[in-house]
Amino acid sequence: MTNTNTIVQTTPELQPFLPNADHVDVITAIGDVTMREFLAGTFSNNPGWLTFLYRVRGKFVRLLGMKQEGVPQFPEVRPEEVCMTPGENMAFFTVKTASEQVWIAGIEDTHLSAELSVVKEAGENGRFRFHIVTIVHYHNWSGILYFNVIRPFHHLVVAKMAQAGANYQTSPLRTV
Repeated sequence: MTNTNTIVQTTPELQPFLPNADHVDVITAIGDVTMREFLAGTFSNNPGWLTFLYRVRGKFVRLLGMKQEGVPQFPEVRPEEVCMTPGENMAFFTVKTASEQVWIAGIEDTHLSAELSVVKEAGENGRFRFHIVTIVHYHNWSGILYFNVIRPFHHLVVAKMAQAGANYQTSPLRTV
């Protein structure tokens, strides 16, 4: 099994985003799905508690002088609908690079910028390790405050996204 720091340091596509990063974390899930299936499961994961967290976030960011345009909706995404074209959007992220091995998208805001990346690595018994790498750069004090307040929730949300991606089922009756 590859060390998660090794994944970050040895994935060439991630290198342009690492200099001066204020936060880097990796969450790993194991599954026997394709990159597109993993991403479809990841972006289709919309439990009620996530909607609640976005409502709380909306109030919090207003205190920091930022805006949230309502609660984001995450409609179900099929693997063939996953955006693999740089410059186009997947949810509120802009895709920067995409292949069946590495997918990187980012978001730029006044308080911080962040990249959400998925690196697919061969595992054991025909399964794959999917590493979700988050890279954050703070732009000002509100970015530092914002991310440090949401950090525990970030880890929970990304872990649940990874689990949903790894457990993606192609059946119309799938459960994630």
